Amino acid sequence: MKQLNYRAIGRPLRVAAAVLTLALAGGVALNAAAHPPHGMGGPMMMMMGGSGHMRHMLDAVNATDEQRSQIKAIMDAARSDLQAQHGASRTLQQQAMQLFTQPIVDANAAEALRQQMLVQHDQASKRMMLAMLDVSRVLTPEQRQKLGERMAQRHAMMERRHAERQAQDKSTPR
Repeated sequence: MKQLNYRAIGRPLRVAAAVLTLALAGGVALNAAAHPPHGMGGPMMMMMGGSGHMRHMLDAVNATDEQRSQIKAIMDAARSDLQAQHGASRTLQQQAMQLFTQPIVDANAAEALRQQMLVQHDQASKRMMLAMLDVSRVLTPEQRQKLGERMAQRHAMMERRHAERQAQDKSTPR
């Protein structure tokens, strides 16, 4: 009987683990770039999404012209900063694909890249939180409360739609 060479088996497994790590890191980075950090969607992303969304949200809380002007300046600055960070994220994604397509994937390089992606995501999260805090200083407590209620309603509606789509997908034969 032939004896198994566990060292020979271990190398492909390590390479596969490195590839899987890189693929997961790339997926996290893509997801982070496409979606706001957890808990940061709501009013911030609606207001950053464009002038129509911002106007709608500010109409909902009866914002004054002065508040609108201040919030627009805050959101424009945040949007500009986040666009620059998005470019950095895109560069990291390209580096991940270059690393992944090498004949031998360097696990240490993959981990270093994953760490860079985490730092970039953290910077974006901090910038969004700073903008939220700045906006909170412009709105009154009553306006923030009203905005929170509207966002809770919107969240519930989105959850219902998601559940309906999942139920429909399960009932549709493949």
